[in-house]
Amino acid sequence: MSVHAPNVVILAAGKGTRMHSDLPKVLHPLAGRPLLLHVLETAWALEPSCCCVVYGFGGEKVPQAIGDGRVIWVRQGEQKGTGHALMQAQPHLTTAPVTLVLLGDVPLVSARTCHNVIHHASNGHVAILTVELDDPTGYGRILRAFGGEVCGIVEERDATPEQRTIREVNTGIMALPTARLAGWLDRLQPNNAQGEYYLTDVVAMAKADGVRVMAVQTQHASEVLGVNSKADLARVERLYQKRVAESLLRQGVTLADPARLDVRGTLRCGRDVMIDINCLFEGEVELEDGVQVGAHCVIRNTRIGPGTIIQPHSHLDGVQIGQGAVIGPYARLRPGTVLDSQVHIGNFVEIKNSTVGVGSKINHLSYIGDATVGSQVNIGAGTITCNYDGAQKHRTVIEDYAFIGSDTQLVAPVTVGEGATIGAGSTITRDAPAGELTLSRCKQLTILGWKRPRKKDH
Repeated sequence: MSVHAPNVVILAAGKGTRMHSDLPKVLHPLAGRPLLLHVLETAWALEPSCCCVVYGFGGEKVPQAIGDGRVIWVRQGEQKGTGHALMQAQPHLTTAPVTLVLLGDVPLVSARTCHNVIHHASNGHVAILTVELDDPTGYGRILRAFGGEVCGIVEERDATPEQRTIREVNTGIMALPTARLAGWLDRLQPNNAQGEYYLTDVVAMAKADGVRVMAVQTQHASEVLGVNSKADLARVERLYQKRVAESLLRQGVTLADPARLDVRGTLRCGRDVMIDINCLFEGEVELEDGVQVGAHCVIRNTRIGPGTIIQPHSHLDGVQIGQGAVIGPYARLRPGTVLDSQVHIGNFVEIKNSTVGVGSKINHLSYIGDATVGSQVNIGAGTITCNYDGAQKHRTVIEDYAFIGSDTQLVAPVTVGEGATIGAGSTITRDAPAGELTLSRCKQLTILGWKRPRKKDH
């Protein structure tokens, strides 16, 4: 933290009536994380002297959902405007020269833009972030005196018809000299159509006190879009995902269609990675060099080794995969799955809490749970490890080079020895010795003359 680190106050108390939801607006998800969390990440990038979040609607749901102990949480019991919200935070601020005000429902603003606003507020100035919009409806308009200096902000409800034609609008993000803030807040009055304390009235006070007001205009309207409805949320989601896709493309990742990609967390990619359409990445995902991900895959908290191919419609959650594996299509790999190099996991195979050794193959319609599978093992279609006895989970061990015939049930705890063969259709309840054929089948019978039952005629 530098000696000139700012205070940051995030206004996050609003209900969000147009969201039509009981969830506080700032907790609605953008890319899988609350809106407020995105704003907080920007705040932490500024290395602030202190960071206050003013919350209100939803009560303790907001701080509980975020769970960040670095934040000073300030409750605004009655929402009476942005000025009133900042009044609640003011006693908690440090003596940092500048206090930056951010909004909990404006999640795309960049740290670079915030630094620019803070810079323009140095030397005791007020700096407000503005943007020019083709349709400024709903925003406060920037008023400029003769010569172009900012002299005030007027909210749309209080604006004259002439003022409503102004296209330069207030984004709500501003930086103010901390030393003057308490005095300005004390002078705020709710003399407006809403009967609220407008923080924007501080601009006129600053001018009256001889403080220069600087307008910092962003060229990217997308980064100051607020979320006031589900339509706004969807629009911001697409803008966020576009940013992610453009960043991946700059890194050299091949995206079949950048518009059909969703990243809800962190996606790290090596060289020559290819991602097909409609893939979803959640949490922490790493794709090493040469990984190919087929269409319609969902991958969460997973690391995939170099050269591995993930076929379409596969679902991976909490998985580690080695080099040169082939997964899917329609595979489901659940938490605790660790696959070594050159493993093949085929269609409609489910694996959880299991390790699979080098070169082993489980290609069709099998469930492997709580198992240790060695190297060069072949597991036939329809094999099940029966790992749950109704109370406890038990482990199955299949040693190197074993061959498991189709439609086999391995009732854990059980071990299949190295090089053992299990005959198709077997139910194995005791350890199978290494290098031997083990099977369990009823004698095949044909009942001559047997007739299938028929429904009685009425």
